[in-house]
Amino acid sequence: MPTTTTTPAAATAAIAGKYLTVVLAEEAYGIGVLKVREIIRLQKITPVPQLPEFVKGVINLRGRVIPVIDLRVKFGLKAEITDRTCIVVVQVKLGAEQVIHMGLIVDAVEEVANLTTAEIEPTPDFGTTVSTDYIFGMAKVKGQVKTLLDIDRVVSEDTARAIVQAAA
Repeated sequence: MPTTTTTPAAATAAIAGKYLTVVLAEEAYGIGVLKVREIIRLQKITPVPQLPEFVKGVINLRGRVIPVIDLRVKFGLKAEITDRTCIVVVQVKLGAEQVIHMGLIVDAVEEVANLTTAEIEPTPDFGTTVSTDYIFGMAKVKGQVKTLLDIDRVVSEDTARAIVQAAA
């Protein structure tokens, strides 16, 4: 039976495209623009008990209850609220079929960048103790490195299901 292997060039070609770039603690991250539903101002978040520290609670967005995650806390970064802090509402896939909306607190939104294969490198190997499952790759744009996030994997499926159940 033939095996198929994905070359680094093929992997980066598969993730080339448009990304919304956001800032977390002065570092730039990219989120696939097709995953982004909208960007809203930071608003009152209703806390939900017994969830991980990075899950800040839920918001009511036009009659829909949406869980909110602070990406800065999730990644172990300094989390200060400024006038540019906002919530990026994204579409996250759970399992094979279920899709939910989730809010991500970020320090600021930068731009929508169209990234080519030449600008993207595969995720470096940080060793066995550092999980990079949620990183698509690293983009080099205008002399800056931006980490491209696989937003479906940023929050583990088990955690996401617990958040959805708690929010319901």
